[in-house]
Amino acid sequence: MKLESPSFANGAPIPPEFAFACPDATTHMVLSTNRSPALTWSGVPEGTKSFVLLCHDPEVPTVADDVNKEDRRVPFDLPRFDFFHWVLLDIAADCRALAAGEGSEGIQPHGKPGPDAAQGRRHGSNDYTIWFAGDAAMEGTYFGYDGPCPPFNDTVIHPYTFTLYALDVARCPVDGVVDGRAVRAAIAGHVLDSAVLVGTYTLAADARAR
Repeated sequence: MKLESPSFANGAPIPPEFAFACPDATTHMVLSTNRSPALTWSGVPEGTKSFVLLCHDPEVPTVADDVNKEDRRVPFDLPRFDFFHWVLLDIAADCRALAAGEGSEGIQPHGKPGPDAAQGRRHGSNDYTIWFAGDAAMEGTYFGYDGPCPPFNDTVIHPYTFTLYALDVARCPVDGVVDGRAVRAAIAGHVLDSAVLVGTYTLAADARAR
């Protein structure tokens, strides 16, 4: 399969329109329009009964002590972990595109509703659910797409990895509120093919790729 986007090229920066936050000269960052990017795919294998889409950032700091601190930088060699930004299940087998804004149009404090989504799809929870835990103004279960918001003082350019999985089952074998890690585990053994698209994003002008 091949996964592409008219919103950004593979390996290229993601436009701020599709991010949770964008750079600001005074405050380092401000909230952005948080639209989900457009996606298209082709070369679907025979026997595909549904698709799952995951978007994750593998470069999220494992230690938050230095994150978004004026007088510090997040170390380049700090261990990192996966942060899921979009978990979309049960995409119909005959679907070949998602329009821009289909998974998100703006930021919704406390999270967009779910898990039920349009056209018989389901959303898993993204990891802003974890990030905003304990924040009275924002905490909640975040369904759908919520875009990039890397630390403004990070030394690493973050690669946002969109992975589309063609499955041999019509319904992803999970129930209730699930995250990207649970979905990855559930689809093991059901994947006929997969395709990857990567877009980069940073709020720090001097960040560099690994």
